[in-house]
Amino acid sequence: MSSATSSPLPAPPQRLMAWGRAHAPGVALCAAVAGAGTLLAEAQRLAFGRAWLDALVLSILIGTTLRSLWTPPKSCATGIAFSAKMLLEVAVMLLGASLSVTAMMAAGPWLILGIAAVVALSIGLSYGLGRVLGLPKKMAMLVACGNSICGNSAIAAVAPVIGAQARDVAAAIAFTAVLGVGVVLALPLLMPVLGLTEVQYGILAGLTVYAVPQVLAATAPIGSLAVQVGTLVKLVRVLMLGPVVLALSLRAGAQGGQKPGLARLVPWFILGFLGLAALRALGAIPDALLAPLATLASLLTLLAMAALGLGVDIRSVAQAGPRVTGTVVVSLLVLGAASLGLIALQ
Repeated sequence: MSSATSSPLPAPPQRLMAWGRAHAPGVALCAAVAGAGTLLAEAQRLAFGRAWLDALVLSILIGTTLRSLWTPPKSCATGIAFSAKMLLEVAVMLLGASLSVTAMMAAGPWLILGIAAVVALSIGLSYGLGRVLGLPKKMAMLVACGNSICGNSAIAAVAPVIGAQARDVAAAIAFTAVLGVGVVLALPLLMPVLGLTEVQYGILAGLTVYAVPQVLAATAPIGSLAVQVGTLVKLVRVLMLGPVVLALSLRAGAQGGQKPGLARLVPWFILGFLGLAALRALGAIPDALLAPLATLASLLTLLAMAALGLGVDIRSVAQAGPRVTGTVVVSLLVLGAASLGLIALQ
């Protein structure tokens, strides 16, 4: 006689189903926001012949507006965080397959040296400005490194090395999250004003946008060459985090700072990006896979930009304080000016 009761699922499928239930609401919300951004972009094309605001930018704007007016339920938190971090990192990694190393190397070694000089100059000026405006030393260093290298990632990597307090880390991250979105939205508007080429705009975006994934949102409306150049410049800028953290670690000495792990210095998705770029240069990635990989990266980026917007409450700017606000804004202007100086020397 057969049993009427079904046997329990094996552990792996149960875990997979539990994972799906935990992530699905947040991912679905991100997909809805991304869908709205895509529809609005398409409506612009139909009405004006072009999209003045790209779907990526619109997804950030819609997500930020929604988050500032409404707090998503807790059931969405896991999926939103997953989309904003993991999906975005996977998208950045996949972008390596579309990078033409030959074209990028044509820029020459001057670019790498210039990026290092801009980062060093920005850290020094930002730290000094923070101290002049009355920020404590550790807070000033957090803001300087976050502004000059890679936003939240740099803040998270530097904080344990210099022994920063949790409230300082939270304040720095909250403000850079909001300002980072503002930079992504405003930067494309400067291209026609400054008369920049795609390559020059890519350099400017790579040097001023906070996070690697945000470079995609800032450069995608301009063109594929801007995306490639901006991503490469930003990756070189991120790799500066290793020497900076090492220097701060040596300086901290016996003051209670902690040495960061390798994953904080070189995130896995950057290694993946470089690995795929190397495989592309060696011809190990079939041409038939390049378009699907690029499409997948674009879709994941769109979801992640919606998640990024959903994670930003513009009211958090007021909580960061005027001294932090002044330091970050002015140092960002200095960074932009230094970047334009580097472009002028090209």
